[in-house]
Amino acid sequence: MEQKILIVQPSWVGDAVMATPTLRALRQLFPQAQISYLLRRYLKPLYTGIPWADQLITYRTGKTDKKAGKGLFELARRLRWARFDLAVLLPNSFQTALVCKMANIHRIVGYDRDGRGFLLSDKLLPRKEKGKFVPTPIVKYYMGLAHYLGSQERDLSLKLFVTEPDRRAAAAVLARAGLGADLDRPASAGHAPLILLNPGAQFGAAKCWLPEYFAALADRFIAELGATVLISAAPRERGIVDSILRNMTQVPIDLLAHGSSLGALKEIVRRCDLMISNDTGPRHIAAAFDVPVVTIFGPTHPEWTEINFPRERKVAVKVFCGPCQKKICPLDHRCMTRITPAMVFDTAVQLLPRPPAHPTPTGLATQASI
Repeated sequence: MEQKILIVQPSWVGDAVMATPTLRALRQLFPQAQISYLLRRYLKPLYTGIPWADQLITYRTGKTDKKAGKGLFELARRLRWARFDLAVLLPNSFQTALVCKMANIHRIVGYDRDGRGFLLSDKLLPRKEKGKFVPTPIVKYYMGLAHYLGSQERDLSLKLFVTEPDRRAAAAVLARAGLGADLDRPASAGHAPLILLNPGAQFGAAKCWLPEYFAALADRFIAELGATVLISAAPRERGIVDSILRNMTQVPIDLLAHGSSLGALKEIVRRCDLMISNDTGPRHIAAAFDVPVVTIFGPTHPEWTEINFPRERKVAVKVFCGPCQKKICPLDHRCMTRITPAMVFDTAVQLLPRPPAHPTPTGLATQASI
C-alpha cells in the first residue's frame, strides 16, 4: 500500500514560495507516495499547477469557520478519513500540530516550537543562542525537515508554475488596463521595460517604504526609461496605492483596480523585466520566475528571508535601532525614510538591459495629478 503523506503549508505567501524547494525534495524522496498539501484557501492559486502534489486540501480560518464547516474539529475529521501515515509541519504553529494529532496521524514531524513538542512524534530543535532564536533563512529551515527524513537535496532555488487559467486571467487584467495581452519580456528585444512595484506588506506598516518614494521612483522609470509601470497590492492595501497615485505625475497601471488575482499575478510577474518590492511575498514570486528584483529592507532581518537569488539586489541603510523586527516603528522610521528613490533607481538600472535609444512611455499620457 502506498504511503500517504500530508505536508502542512505556511500561511503567508512569501513563506509558501520559500517552501517550494522542500516540496520538490520531498517528492523526490517519496516518488511513489500519495502527497497532499494542507493550505489556507487563499493560497490555492499560488500552488495551482505545482507538479509535486497529488492533492490540495484547503481550509478557512476566522469567523466564517463554523458556517463554512471548516473549523478545527471538522478539519481534523476530514484528515482522519484520509488516513495519513505521515504529517510534515512546515509552520511552527501549535494548531497545525494539534489538528494532525486529532486526525490520528501517528507520525508528525516538525520543529519543537510554540509549546507543541508533546504533540510531535519527531521533534527537530531550532537553533538558539542565549535563549533567542538564531536568524535562519526560512528556505533552509524548511529544508531541514526534508533532510531529517532522508533527503540529500541541496537545491534551494524557488519555483512556481502558471496554468492556462492563470494566463487567461492575466491577459484579461492586462486587456482591462489597456495593455496588449502579448506584453512580455524581454526588454532587451527593443521594448521598453515592464516594471512591477509591490508597495505593501503583510507584516506591518514599518516594513513599507514610503508611498511618495514609490511615486517618485515610478515617475522616473516612466520618464527616463519609457517603462510601463505596474502597481500590485492586496485589497487591504488600497490606501497605499491611492497615496502613490496622488503623488505621481505619470500614469502607472493599477492592477488592483483592474481585478488582478493571485493566479493572474503569477503570470504578470513572470512577464515582467523587474520588480521593486518591500520584503514581502511577491518578492519571492519574482525569484520563483527568475525575474530580477530589488528588495527594500527596513525593520526585518534579511537573514530570515534570504533566498540566495543571484538576480536580487537588496537596498538598506544601517541604523542604530535595527533590524528591530517591529510591526510599527516606535521612533521615526529612519530605516525606511533614509532609503531614497535615487538609491533604488540606481540599483534597479543595474538589473535592466540597456534601454532603447529613444525611450517613450508605452502609450500612457502624463498627467498633472490623480
